[in-house]
Amino acid sequence: MQSRPDVFDFPTAFPLKVIGKNENSFRDFVLAVMEKHTLPDEIQKVSERPSNNDAYLSVTVTFIAQSREQLDGIYRELSIHPRVVMVI
Repeated sequence: MQSRPDVFDFPTAFPLKVIGKNENSFRDFVLAVMEKHTLPDEIQKVSERPSNNDAYLSVTVTFIAQSREQLDGIYRELSIHPRVVMVI
């Protein structure tokens, strides 16, 4: 089976948006997961935005992605966690 070509040229700056309930330091949770998969200097920017009623929080982490495997690992860990509603 032939592997699919990557859409990205690694390393590349990659914005990852994670949406979850705005409770229990959701931003800190997202950053803790990201730090398991990245080096400290790879995280370039972190921003957050609450929903209109403050029930949800969107955390966007822009980081230097090193490989498809790294992206897959981050998506997998965040997507299966009960605190996460969506990963974009």
